[in-house]
Amino acid sequence: MSDEASTGTSTVDTSGGDTGGAAKRPEPRDQLVETQHTIGTSDGDLTYTATTGRIVIREEEVKDDVFQGWTARGELAVTAYTLTDEDGAPDRDRPITFVFNGGPGSSSVWLHLGVLGPRIADAGEPNDPTPPPYALKDNPETLLRASDLVFIDPMSTGWSRAVEGGKAKDFHGWKKDVEQVAELIRLWCTREDRWMSPKFLAGESYGTTRAVSVAEHLFTSFGLQLNGLVLISSVLDFGTQDFRYLRFDEACLSYVPTYAAIAHYHGKHEGRELAEVLGEAEEFAAGTYRWALARGNRLTEDERADVVTRLARLTGLSEDYVRRCDLRPEHWRFCTELLRDQGETVGRIDGRIRGVLHSGIAEGMDADPSIDAIMGPYAAAIHHYLRSELRSELDLPYAVFSDAIEHWSYKEFEAKPINVVDKLERVMRANPHLRVRFEYGYYDLATPYSAAEDTVAHLRLPDAALDRIEHAWFETGHMPYVGESSRVEEAEGITDFVRRASAR
Repeated sequence: MSDEASTGTSTVDTSGGDTGGAAKRPEPRDQLVETQHTIGTSDGDLTYTATTGRIVIREEEVKDDVFQGWTARGELAVTAYTLTDEDGAPDRDRPITFVFNGGPGSSSVWLHLGVLGPRIADAGEPNDPTPPPYALKDNPETLLRASDLVFIDPMSTGWSRAVEGGKAKDFHGWKKDVEQVAELIRLWCTREDRWMSPKFLAGESYGTTRAVSVAEHLFTSFGLQLNGLVLISSVLDFGTQDFRYLRFDEACLSYVPTYAAIAHYHGKHEGRELAEVLGEAEEFAAGTYRWALARGNRLTEDERADVVTRLARLTGLSEDYVRRCDLRPEHWRFCTELLRDQGETVGRIDGRIRGVLHSGIAEGMDADPSIDAIMGPYAAAIHHYLRSELRSELDLPYAVFSDAIEHWSYKEFEAKPINVVDKLERVMRANPHLRVRFEYGYYDLATPYSAAEDTVAHLRLPDAALDRIEHAWFETGHMPYVGESSRVEEAEGITDFVRRASAR
């Protein structure tokens, strides 16, 4: 590798806080390690400092209106990259991007070692994953070319944990999650003197829900404004893809274009271009299909037969199955039904990836083959990387996906759909310079592109604000960086966006 792993290593304690008093337990302190590196990129060699470890997050404690001090609640894991000059000094006017994935319950390993960081996992191609043992490689397209980077693992993911004696589940919910991530960002900007830097948030999946919520919280609580948001495979209005409760028909409409794209990928539209299939599916979903679902049992037999034929042809499902599911195929069942005659399932995260059905009569898959294909390379890469290359001495398990999160609280949205669109509208109205980049994957069954497009189309914003929103579509699944060509395309697009949005 070109990385000069370590021209220097140091341990940094920046925790602050009052450690006096008769505490029953030792006061937790930051555990951060710094190493120096160099990487070759298309912009030339970059010399940077990598900082990894955990930062203590505290909350003000007030009892009976009396301030009791700052109480440590959690130790959040971060890995940061700061470009430095020949003397090792950072440029504090440089853009800085805070990055997280979603879940809830996913660590930041995917965006970190998938597309944005200076080192990435060698995971292979869709349907041709790298075999073990795995490897890391340099990322010449790293976003570090345009911005310093801070990757954040929310509570119970990665190496993030509650303090000794604390309850992690107190943070397993929308509101507390937003507060902890926003507090870490505020703390980082304060300690590293980055309040005057152009600032960005990048999130994927539930990380987009988190990103717009954190952006709103940073502004309303601290007055901290951003230059840009990168929203990858977004879900801001959960009602657009809710098959269970509130808007079942709306979810069906949202998923039809994605079903058609995946059917095309697996040879169900022989002789047709993807764009042609998507155009037909989008028109059908917006017109005849929407009308048919709204009609319910008022459809005549001839009308129903016509919809069955068209929906089956577009989705690749049999007419018998479409009729039996009452014109409403659900996405988990689609995964197992599309290639059932071949004994295979397609992935929910990435519909291009196939796996073997555990049973020929299974209603649903027992595991997502698109997660199975990338879990090994990323898990091995992050465990090796943090200790062997970045020199962390932490040896607890790095939770790629957290088993500790059994329930995620949405109590703030009780009796209504989970929807944070108003947070995005708020920050875009308040900040006439904020730019937003939406990224979509055509083969994504986790956050279908049509649902995200529909959310954007209904933003209550003036034209001038809408002009600050840009879009990028990829012939990929939920993670555009799975596959070398799309990874490079995505990385270059995000880098260009950050440069334009920060005027750097």
